[in-house]
Amino acid sequence: MTDFLPEAVRQGLEAARKDALRKSSRLRIMDGERMYPILRLWDRGFSLEAEDAPHLRGLVDIFDGGRHLYQCLIIASDEENGEMHYEFKRNTAAADKAPLDFERAEDAPIALLGR
Repeated sequence: MTDFLPEAVRQGLEAARKDALRKSSRLRIMDGERMYPILRLWDRGFSLEAEDAPHLRGLVDIFDGGRHLYQCLIIASDEENGEMHYEFKRNTAAADKAPLDFERAEDAPIALLGR
């Protein structure tokens, strides 16, 4: 028994798979002023649609909707099945406040009230 699909059917299935990945993910990368939807994200990198993705290299930010998740140093690695794969050189979680450079006591007041 052979597994053969006509080229038009195979292309249609691949387009449907990409649309499902794009719609199910809210993750985006921002390179300067341009944003690209992330198809898949894993611990060592991520993938973008190869048609729209340039060969990015350098510092990018990863967002989940409007929430900043990571600041990453990336390099384009390879293209496979219509997806451009990128690897992390550095992946730093974004924080919503500046880190403290001293130890805060557990019973320290949260704020000072004026008279």
